[in-house]
Amino acid sequence: MQDLLKRIDMPELPHQAIHLGLRVLAALVILLIGFWVIARLANLFRRALERTHIDATLTGFLRNLAYGVLLVLLLVTTLDFVGLPSAPFIAALGAAGLAIGLALQGSLSNLAWGVLLIVFRPFRIGDFVQLGSITGTVEYVGLMQTHLIMPDNREAIVPNAKVGSDAIINFNRMARRRFELVVGIGYGDDIGRAMRIVQGLFAEDPRILKDPAPGVWVNALNASSVDLVIRAWTATGDLWETQTAFTRALKERFDAEGISIPFPQHEVTVRQIADAAQGPATAPPRK
Repeated sequence: MQDLLKRIDMPELPHQAIHLGLRVLAALVILLIGFWVIARLANLFRRALERTHIDATLTGFLRNLAYGVLLVLLLVTTLDFVGLPSAPFIAALGAAGLAIGLALQGSLSNLAWGVLLIVFRPFRIGDFVQLGSITGTVEYVGLMQTHLIMPDNREAIVPNAKVGSDAIINFNRMARRRFELVVGIGYGDDIGRAMRIVQGLFAEDPRILKDPAPGVWVNALNASSVDLVIRAWTATGDLWETQTAFTRALKERFDAEGISIPFPQHEVTVRQIADAAQGPATAPPRK
């Protein structure tokens, strides 16, 4: 650049103006080339992330983040080349970032939790989950919000900060799940016979897994019933249908075999008490 300035012989223009103009022109060329190079580098970075099978939402976010960082470095480098001080520009960026961070504190929390949810994946699209008090099927996991379809077909949009700060229960993560029923029988019924009926129902339903083995145990002696606890394992996708079908079959089999399922009963005694203010009843006088 200095050699080029020495070769230019223009006595009518100040040397400093020529020098500054050439620097500005060179800075514009650097910016144009830099924008093209940064876009190519950011796209290469995105393709590299896609090969690692990272979530598409996180891939786009990281690509844009890398593009922004490289763009700031390009601007600072260009200012230094022109001869302008870059410290005020960096300070202004820092102050703007701090102000934006304070103003969008909740949104940044959602963003941070969104990145963590996408990276660690406590649930995936299609999983049936409980997020705090909300239960539903995961439809979409974004950087700011998680979308659920509830069992009654309502859509719930949950901020990611709330998702990350509360308990997450994933009903689909494991391949097997266990259901549990507590059934009371009468004190006059044969406990062993009732337990054999339950075990027979285990064998009749092919959806109930043999390993882990199902079982039935005496759980409690209540005021009006002997409680049996029934536990059985099924494939996760068969849990609901198996549990409801087993409950109905158990009731029908107990009825057919004469096993009672008692329900709480209360005996109420009504006593009539004479009004104390009237005093004791007296016989009418004789004539």
